[in-house]
Amino acid sequence: MPAPTPYLQVDLVRMRRNVRDAAERASVAQVALRPHAKTHKSVEIARLQLASGAAGLTVATIGEAEVFVRHGCDDVFIAYPLWLDDRSAGRLRDLADRATVAIGVDSSDAAANAARLLGGTAVEVLVEVDSGQHRTGCHPDDAGVVASVAARGGLRVRGVFTFPGHSYSPGAGPSAAQDERRALAAARDALQAHGLDVRVLSGGSTPSLWDTDAGTVGEVRPGVYVFGDAQQWELGTMSPDEIALTAVATVVSHAGGRAVLDAGSKVLGADRAAYATGHGRLLDHPAARIVALSEHHAVVDLAGSPLPRLGETVRVVPNHVCAAVNLADTLWVEEHGSLRSWTVSARGRNS
Repeated sequence: MPAPTPYLQVDLVRMRRNVRDAAERASVAQVALRPHAKTHKSVEIARLQLASGAAGLTVATIGEAEVFVRHGCDDVFIAYPLWLDDRSAGRLRDLADRATVAIGVDSSDAAANAARLLGGTAVEVLVEVDSGQHRTGCHPDDAGVVASVAARGGLRVRGVFTFPGHSYSPGAGPSAAQDERRALAAARDALQAHGLDVRVLSGGSTPSLWDTDAGTVGEVRPGVYVFGDAQQWELGTMSPDEIALTAVATVVSHAGGRAVLDAGSKVLGADRAAYATGHGRLLDHPAARIVALSEHHAVVDLAGSPLPRLGETVRVVPNHVCAAVNLADTLWVEEHGSLRSWTVSARGRNS
């Protein structure tokens, strides 16, 4: 055991296979793969993705971008509608001296603000459009106006992007991908109507990834595919033998006739989607579900299977792997029975 339980363990063989398969499929589809590094926050994993042909990295924050650029990544896209101030703009200018950097905006006000602070620099922008998740992003028909504000202010407009987050629902991947295609095509037309070139149409999520239409989408930004999680298992996007990250936990109690584990929400994360059948799953007990979760306890219903022994360790699949990784300092990487530690380098870099 490399550390006291609970800890996060990565099956390196599975993870490498996931990275390789996604890169090969993107290459065949002639789509650029720009994986979202907020999932793993790991320099070592980013290097594996880049070595497998990724065009660059997607990140969620300037802090994440700083970590990966510092460790050699030379192309990062902060896929987030940033509202900049003097300090954040200065950080972006410093990054752009060392790497190709792009940011997101989703309104004319945000574009004007970014142009005021970054106009004439090497930082590029993409306009975020809403393709159906209804979280952030302007209406696709308004993308040309937003982009023209950025361009008039001296910013180089790379294109448009979206996140089809409504693909995270049972059976919704194909329809979300169709919504994505329509939104990006409409946004492309809106930019061209304002006399702007569109170099990149960026989309993609893990559930909708292989329903993406390469005829419209030129770049995809999946993140969870590298590890998998209980959400992808339940959605049918990834099978159990593709799941590469688990939380190793110890059975500490049999109270109430159920197994109680020492991995609670402070290890697994607290996310539970409306469609989820539990707070997490056990990789080696497919019928089992975590039925109650608190900070340091996970209560497991084994669905009639024998209880694991007290003191036995089990492999827990978190519902949302991105949240679990962000709670950990270290990933314990397993290959052929040997374990080594990788630092979660961008942990806590949330701004």
